[in-house]
Amino acid sequence: MSIETRLADLGITLPRPAAPVASYVPAVESGGLLFISGQIPFDDGVVMQGRLGEDRDTAFGQKAARMCGLMLLAQMQAALGSLDRVERIVKLGAFIASADDFTQQPQVANGASDLMVDVFGDAGRHARSAVGVPVLPLGAAVEIDAIIAIRPA
Repeated sequence: MSIETRLADLGITLPRPAAPVASYVPAVESGGLLFISGQIPFDDGVVMQGRLGEDRDTAFGQKAARMCGLMLLAQMQAALGSLDRVERIVKLGAFIASADDFTQQPQVANGASDLMVDVFGDAGRHARSAVGVPVLPLGAAVEIDAIIAIRPA
C-alpha cells in the first residue's frame, strides 16, 4: 500500500508546506538522509501559540505536535516528490515552549511520534528528543525537526 493511500485511509490531508521565515531551506537531502528544518504548528492557517503549563495544557500541546508532524510530512512530500521514498523516520527533535515546572514534554511530543507510526508503521518508530524551552519562533507552542532515511529516487 502506498503512503498516499495510507493517508487517505487515515483521513489525513496534508497541509501546504510552510515557507521558511528566515535564512534557511525547509529540507536538505544528503547521504541517503533528509534533514527537515523545524516546523511549527498551524491550525486553519494560524500558528498555535502559547506555553505549556502556563496558558496551554498537555492536550493542546499534543495537538500542536501532531500539526507539526503533518507539516513535516508535507515538507517530506515536497522535497521527495513521494512519501513512498521514506525508508524510515530516524529521529524527531521536539521543542516545547513550557513553564519552568512543566515536565510533560515527552507526552506532548507523542502527538507527532504517534502520527509517524500511524502513517509509516514500524518504519515510523524513531529516536527522539523532547526539550522544554522558554520561547519559540512566532510564539509557537511546539517546534519539531526531523531526520529521515530515504530510498533513492
